[in-house]
Amino acid sequence: MAESHGGAGTTAHTEADGGEHNGGFPPFDSSTFASQLVSLVIAFVALYIIVSRFALPRVGSVIDARQSAIEGDLAAAQKLKDESEAALKAYESDLASARSKAQAIAAENREKLNAAAEAERKTLEEKLSAKLTDAEKSIAATRAAAMNNVRGIAVDAASAIVQRLTGLAADGKAVEAAVDASFKG
Repeated sequence: MAESHGGAGTTAHTEADGGEHNGGFPPFDSSTFASQLVSLVIAFVALYIIVSRFALPRVGSVIDARQSAIEGDLAAAQKLKDESEAALKAYESDLASARSKAQAIAAENREKLNAAAEAERKTLEEKLSAKLTDAEKSIAATRAAAMNNVRGIAVDAASAIVQRLTGLAADGKAVEAAVDASFKG
């Protein structure tokens, strides 16, 4: 009985399946290719429409906005670079101008100081020259006075020497004439 049951059970199970496993894997079943192709075309067209109408314009607008922002930033950077270069050139020209003005002022001050020093030197030289002339006159007067005193001392000394040697007083006029002759040469 087990045999008949076993054999009938196997047949019953196969009949209940209705032969569904006979065709193989459904996507590879040639009888369903047409419906699969239609559903694939419909899915592709729907995906294409969704992507082309909604996704791509949004992505394109984001890319365009990004590109315009980048171009704007580059333009602003170039403008700032040009402005900084212009400011640098203006600074350098102002600096060069200031240096030349400073050199001119320094040269002018140097010339003024040199002229003032020269004028002061000339004034000092004139004062010194006048003092030197006065000193020479004073020296000449002192020398003349000293020479007169020397002549008097020489006359006195000569008179005393003659009196001591000879024991007689010497003639004053003769002693003066001898001293004057001695001074002259």
